[in-house]
Amino acid sequence: MTNYILDVTTVLPLSNNKPSQAIVLCHGYGGDGKDISALAMSWQRFLPDAIFLCPNAPEVCAINPGGYQWFDLSTEKEEIILEKSLEAEKKLSTFLDQIFDNLQLETTKLALVGFSQGCMMSLQVGLKKKKQINSLIGYSGKIINKKHLANNINSKPKIFLMHGENDTIVPPTNLLEAKEYLKNYGVSVKTKLFKNCEHTIPVEGSSLGLEFLKKNLL
Repeated sequence: MTNYILDVTTVLPLSNNKPSQAIVLCHGYGGDGKDISALAMSWQRFLPDAIFLCPNAPEVCAINPGGYQWFDLSTEKEEIILEKSLEAEKKLSTFLDQIFDNLQLETTKLALVGFSQGCMMSLQVGLKKKKQINSLIGYSGKIINKKHLANNINSKPKIFLMHGENDTIVPPTNLLEAKEYLKNYGVSVKTKLFKNCEHTIPVEGSSLGLEFLKKNLL
C-alpha cells in the first residue's frame, strides 16, 4: 500500500485501469475521509478512470474526538487561525505531491473538492500551489485569510464555489466575498447559492460538482 502523510480512504477507479485522474476530497470540521467518500461513491461511475482520495485532517477534532480537524476553531484570533491553517496546508500540499509521484500523474489531472473547513483548506492550497491543479470545487467554505492569500496566489485553477442560503455555520456572505475577491485577482470562478439549504451538500450541489469535474478533467 502506498504511504501518504495523511491517513486516507481510497476509492479505486471503477474501470480497474491505472488512474487517469485523481480527485481529492477534503472533509469538514469534525468529519473524516470516510464521511466524504460518499461523494466519491456517487461520482465514480461517471468518472470510471479516476481515483478518489479522501484524507483525514491531521488533528483529532477538539469537540468531536471521533472526527478530525484541519485546524482548531476554538479561537477567534485571525493570526492563530492562519498559523494553524498553514501547518495543515503544508501537510495537504505534501499529500498532493505524494499523489503526483505515486500515481505518476500530471498536476493538471488532479481536482480538489472540499466541504466547509475542507473547502477553506482546498482554496488555500489550490491557489498557492506553484504547479497548477486542474480544478477546485468548494462547498460551504470561505477564504481563511484574504491578506495572506493575496500575496501568495501562484496559480489559478478553475473554481466552482457553492453554498446554502440558510447556512448559519459558515454564512453565505462568504461565498459572495470569495467570488469578488477571486475575480479581482483574475481567478475564474463559478458560484451557486442554494435556496432552503443549510450547512450541507445538497443533491443538486453533488450533480453540479460532477458536471464541473467531467467538463474539466475528462
